[in-house]
Amino acid sequence: MPPPLHIAIFTSGRFHVCDLARELAVRGHDVAFYSWVPPWRTRKFGLPSKCNRWLLPYLGQWFAAARVSRGTRFAEWTNRHLLEAYDRVGVSMVEPCDVFIGMSGMCNRVGAAVRRKWGAKVWIERGSRHIRSQKAILDAIPGADRVKDYQVKREEADYAQADVVSVLSRHCEESFLEQGFSPNKLVRNPLGVNLSMFVPTPAPPSDPPTVITAGAWSLRKGCDVLTAAWQMLPGVKLMHVGPVTDCPLPSGLWFEQVPKVDQSRLPEIYKRAHVFAMASREEGLATVQPQALACGLRLVCTDRTGGADLAEMLPDPRSVRVVPADNAVSLADAMKESLLDARKDVGLRDHLGSGREHLSWAAYGQRYEAALRERI
Repeated sequence: MPPPLHIAIFTSGRFHVCDLARELAVRGHDVAFYSWVPPWRTRKFGLPSKCNRWLLPYLGQWFAAARVSRGTRFAEWTNRHLLEAYDRVGVSMVEPCDVFIGMSGMCNRVGAAVRRKWGAKVWIERGSRHIRSQKAILDAIPGADRVKDYQVKREEADYAQADVVSVLSRHCEESFLEQGFSPNKLVRNPLGVNLSMFVPTPAPPSDPPTVITAGAWSLRKGCDVLTAAWQMLPGVKLMHVGPVTDCPLPSGLWFEQVPKVDQSRLPEIYKRAHVFAMASREEGLATVQPQALACGLRLVCTDRTGGADLAEMLPDPRSVRVVPADNAVSLADAMKESLLDARKDVGLRDHLGSGREHLSWAAYGQRYEAALRERI
C-alpha cells in the first residue's frame, strides 16, 4: 500500500475542488484546503474541519475593496489586486506538501514557492477551455463579459509552471492541444455528482412538455440561443433556475423563472421537467448536467458543455443529445426529439443505470488519485 500523500489544494471559492479535497481525504491522504470559504461552510459539503485552512482573514482590505467596487469601473483593478494579494498570502501560508493543486490563474507565486521549498508537484485545475480559446469565444459575443488581459497573463503563467493541467472534458482538452500544449501534461477527469441527493424522480405528466435549465442566465451559457430554440417549439414550457446576468429573459406564460436555490432543492424542481438543456458556448463541465441526469431527465447540450463525456459513461448514450454550440435549429430539433423520447418514461426515471457509480464523487476521487499515483 503506497503511503498517503500530503496534498495542498488552493482556491478562492468552493468550486469542484472542495469535493475533490473531501474525496482525497476519505481515501486516506493528508489534505489541506486553502480558500476563502469558512470551515462551517465546507463542513456542509463533507470536508472535515481539520482540512480547512481559511485564508479570508488575511485578505481583509482587498476582499472588502473588491466587494465594494463590484459593478464599478474600479472592479477590474481591485479584483486583480485581490488575486495578487491572495497569491502572496499563499506563499507564506501553504504548508509542506507532496502535491499542490491550484485553481488556474491564482497560483503564479505560490505554485513556484512550493516547488522551490519542498519539491512539490504542481497540478493546475482549469474549469473551462484554454484561456485564449475562452477569450476568443467571448470576444465574439456582443455584450458578453470579457476575459481581461491580466487574466490571460496569470492563467498562462500557471499553465507554464504546471507539471499537470487537469481539465474536466474532452473539448477543454482539445482547446489546450490546439494551443500547442503537450498532451503529456494533460489529465481529463469528468466531475461527479452527489448520488444521495440527486436520485431518480417519477416521470411527470406528459403535458405540458417541459424543458429546464439551471445556472446563471447568461450569454456565456448560450441562453440567447436557448431562447431562440425554445421559440421554435410552440406548446413547450421552458423553466430556468438561477440568477440572471447579462442575457435578457424571455417573456410569456410558457416561461417560468425560479430564483437561485440551494442545490438540495433542485431535485424537487427537476421532477417537474422532462428534458434538461444546456446551451453553453464554453464551459468545462456544467455540474448541473450530471445532477439532472441522476434525477432522470434527458439531456440536450452543446459540444462545449462536457455532456459528451457524460454520455460515454451511460449504458444508453441516447439519453444525451449533443449539438454544435451557437446553433439554435439543431438545439430545437434535439429538444423536440428528447421530449418525444421522454413520453416513453414511466415510473422512476433512471437513465444512469449501470453507469450510476461512474458518476459518483467517489469515482471522481478514485480517478484523480490514480492519476496522481501514475504521475508522481
